[in-house]
Amino acid sequence: MPIVTEFTRLLGIKYPIVQGGMQWVGTPPLAAAVARAGGLGMLTALTQPSPEDLREAIKETRRLLGDREGKFGVNITLLPSINPPDYAGYTRAALEEGIDIFETAGNNPKPLIDYIRTYKADNSKGPTPKRFIIHKCVNIKHAFSGQKMGVDVLSIDGFECAGHPGEEDIGGLVLLAKAAKELTIPYIASGGFADGRGLAAALSLGAAGINMGKYTHWLSELILGTRFMCTVESPIHQNIKDKIVRSTEKDTIHIFRYVCRLNVCDDLNGIVVRWAILLESIVIRCRLGLSNWKKDPKAPNLKIFESLLLAPEDAKFTRRGIMMLGYGRLVSPSDLSMTFQHVPA
Repeated sequence: MPIVTEFTRLLGIKYPIVQGGMQWVGTPPLAAAVARAGGLGMLTALTQPSPEDLREAIKETRRLLGDREGKFGVNITLLPSINPPDYAGYTRAALEEGIDIFETAGNNPKPLIDYIRTYKADNSKGPTPKRFIIHKCVNIKHAFSGQKMGVDVLSIDGFECAGHPGEEDIGGLVLLAKAAKELTIPYIASGGFADGRGLAAALSLGAAGINMGKYTHWLSELILGTRFMCTVESPIHQNIKDKIVRSTEKDTIHIFRYVCRLNVCDDLNGIVVRWAILLESIVIRCRLGLSNWKKDPKAPNLKIFESLLLAPEDAKFTRRGIMMLGYGRLVSPSDLSMTFQHVPA
């Protein structure tokens, strides 16, 4: 039986559930499966190597949908980068393939929103088609900005959200309570939702639906706790799916707590920052039980750890293990021995 909310009426879907964009996970099989089931599937644009590959992914998703009714869109996440991806090319490819639902996140989406709203095919003489934009926000200030830019729906991403939940550290309950009082357009809740009880809670808090899934960089991808990541259609390795299913509420790891907030003017040595990233990544790998990664052909990305060395000036060694100077994060010798060797002074 369909669940009717302002969000489902707006997009024409049966259930107010979005499979949000996830790097390397938002692929045609998953997006099509969610769309067939009555939710909103989402292809992640940057998972595809090029705009042309995105075009093919859209065609593949439609082929998998077949004659079944279902809606899916394209996620475009605007990342801080010296050499940014071809966002305009990805967006144009999606528009040319008839995509009318977009999910945006990251940096200022105003130029992208304007482009989506005004784009018309070269030979088109009729009015511009109606297109829908969902924008992800990690605080109400950003939500107001998205509202002012003319997005149709806001995704309110609480601190419980996987991937990159921003730097505000504000829980979803707090954000949703504030959103109910201050926003004038529909919003969906994101972060910690995995079943019908969570959906019911979100609706009772004023949200028009839930977003399950969050964009993630490959280094932090291994800690995504989203329900969709563990589905049959997800391309994630089965060992990782099994580990997530077996995990408890205490097994979530939040990485980049220090390095992502550094200002250029901060008085921190770049080497210390680099090794903070390394050590937190090692802890994640070990806690996920990936110590035998060299034998796993499905995890080529982890080869990056093979050649890393530890310089003694970056850390102090204790009887219990190694501690990053200024960070206080302890890693045991057994963790270290799996990954790199100590270079004596």
